[in-house]
Amino acid sequence: MAEFMSYPFSLEEEGKGIVQKTVDLCSFKNLSKLEVNKIGRLHERPYAIEKNAFFWKGEIGDWKNHLTPMMAAHLDQIIEQKLRNSGLTLNAPSNA
Repeated sequence: MAEFMSYPFSLEEEGKGIVQKTVDLCSFKNLSKLEVNKIGRLHERPYAIEKNAFFWKGEIGDWKNHLTPMMAAHLDQIIEQKLRNSGLTLNAPSNA
């Protein structure tokens, strides 16, 4: 990811374990337990989103418990539009 963003790790950083430390720091497990991500709201007006809403089980297919088929189709359309001309494709199975 760092290389893709044009900020690759140096050989020295790799040797010091910085890559793994970064992965651990950015892990779902670590981010979901940070107090700043557990409490409070984002955007008080015109609507509020509880910060803990950004973290859930993350199990395959769990989206079906949170999104309607119409919402999922709309997200697929948005993602396909954003990926257009990027060389990337959305190849998720329809029953995931």
